[in-house]
Amino acid sequence: MEKERRYDIDWIRVLAFDILILYHVGMFFVPWGWHIKNNQIVDWLTWPMLFVNQWRLPILFVVSGMGTRFAFSSRSASEYIKERTVRLIIPLMFGILLVVPPQVYAERLVQGKTDGSFFAFYPEFFTGVYPNGNFSWHHLWFLPYLYLMSLVATPLFIRLRKGKTLILPLLDRLLRKFPAGIYVFIVPLFLVEVFLEPYFPVNNALVNDWYAISRYMLLFVYGFILISLGDSFWTSIVKIKWISLLLGISLIPVTLWLWYNAPESILVPLAKTIQMWCWILVIFAFASIYLNRKSRVIEYRNKAVYPFYILHQTITVIIGYWLITNPMHYSFKFAILVAGTFGLSWLLYEFIIRRNRLIAVLFGLKRNNTYGKPQN
Repeated sequence: MEKERRYDIDWIRVLAFDILILYHVGMFFVPWGWHIKNNQIVDWLTWPMLFVNQWRLPILFVVSGMGTRFAFSSRSASEYIKERTVRLIIPLMFGILLVVPPQVYAERLVQGKTDGSFFAFYPEFFTGVYPNGNFSWHHLWFLPYLYLMSLVATPLFIRLRKGKTLILPLLDRLLRKFPAGIYVFIVPLFLVEVFLEPYFPVNNALVNDWYAISRYMLLFVYGFILISLGDSFWTSIVKIKWISLLLGISLIPVTLWLWYNAPESILVPLAKTIQMWCWILVIFAFASIYLNRKSRVIEYRNKAVYPFYILHQTITVIIGYWLITNPMHYSFKFAILVAGTFGLSWLLYEFIIRRNRLIAVLFGLKRNNTYGKPQN
């Protein structure tokens, strides 16, 4: 596989993390459990959040698998694992020690469990495991999950790269003859939903989280396989894009009806899985048509997305803490949180993180990122 740059994949990655930031801002307002809550709950906001919840995390793991395939085109297994360790574990440790504690502190202030300064609270962060204690990786759970999957899947990826399995030729022939055959990937995901989801609720703690690990691992491997297929993958999803879109739209009310009226039915995981896969295919198909072109915007944003991800929830929680009791309308609070989270993340990235090599490493930036004054 030749090393190439798929700008559409870069855009999907960036926009998926943008949606993650908006989603976490929304968590401040909806009835679902979160670290701190606005004084006014906004029930209608749960509907768009339920929609994006079907595919926002799955597509990130697919994109991560695709990125892994590109990484393997120019690295050995040992080089890849070393790179993963530097880019995932170092930011994770840094985030746990310095980025996450302010979130826990704000939550404990709201709960009335502490009333001192942050510096007085900081030693307490290391007492017990969240939620009963304080120690946590919070929104950074994505990093240890991705690291574990990268390690476990490396032997498989080596075999796939060397063409020592039949799966790629078989899938290539299937998609060239029958583009809708891309929906065969639903079957393992459906089985995970049926046999694991009811028994292993998602906890983002890595321990006893077998449903989430299995589901995301499949999607991670899928990303590697799909990008390895090359033209047969891209051609097939473009050919069926309108069918996938119509099917995805039609399954929204079906899935909701089943959730509320027949929650124990096997049709629930079936509808959920098909709908998720539909939207993933739709996003990739339309992105390949409209977003696969070089631009300075995506080049800049693709470098900034990782620091934004690490910083964003702490900024959201801190701003939210000061807005909780403010009587202003929730729409103004939402706007302040969005502008403040994106704005402060950008200021920290542009004027501190990308201009200092040591700090850049702590935020998982690659060595070839631009430092100092932006280049023209």
